[in-house]
Amino acid sequence: MVDQRLQNEIEHGKFLASHNAGEIWNWETPAGKIRWDRRVGMLTNSLKRGMKVLEIGCGTGFFTKEIIKKPVQLIAIDISPELIEVARKNILDSNVEFIIENAYQMSFDDQSFNAVIGSSVLHHLDVDKALKEIYRVLTPRGYIAFTEPNMMNPQIALQKNIPALKKALGDSPDESAFFIWSFRKKLKKAGFTKIDIIPFDFLHPGIPKGLIKTILPFTDLAEKIPLLKQISGSLYIKALK
Repeated sequence: MVDQRLQNEIEHGKFLASHNAGEIWNWETPAGKIRWDRRVGMLTNSLKRGMKVLEIGCGTGFFTKEIIKKPVQLIAIDISPELIEVARKNILDSNVEFIIENAYQMSFDDQSFNAVIGSSVLHHLDVDKALKEIYRVLTPRGYIAFTEPNMMNPQIALQKNIPALKKALGDSPDESAFFIWSFRKKLKKAGFTKIDIIPFDFLHPGIPKGLIKTILPFTDLAEKIPLLKQISGSLYIKALK
């Protein structure tokens, strides 16, 4: 039986491969680059020398380029042959292997990886299936780290729930976003422990370069206000097996 959601992602991969994916993902603007650098730090700061790491949804290798700056053994997977091809052409590092894989049915042995990480990928998937498989391939005490969109953010909620807006902004048909409380339940159900989900990111990628220094103190303050931070744009998700 064909998984229509995966098929839609494969088709979306063709679209991204033929366009500027970084621009569609809002990482190319001055504010977008600041947001990107922050995510990279969050997702890679626990990587240690010699670790075996799996990147889920590597796409064109945008995040892969940052992971391989660490002394780890990396396997990067994606469901899209077109995106994997772009990544292979862009990144010629011996420390990474690119493989076309279904995140719901990975070919790796049990307990193969010390860490499974990804940037803005789980919200494209049937997350229950993905978390179950991610848990399987993690070593005991291995960890996951992901950044994902926050459904509590008003703009994200509109973008992910209005089909016409979703299409106009370059989203795939099925991608969504997460609520902290329901995602925490999914992680617990999959077997994860030491779950930490932190809302962050009020810096909009469309903010002009000249205003960034003025805006940053206010975005930092917003993340420190308990109720307000719940509607920030992103979630940092980390948990242990």
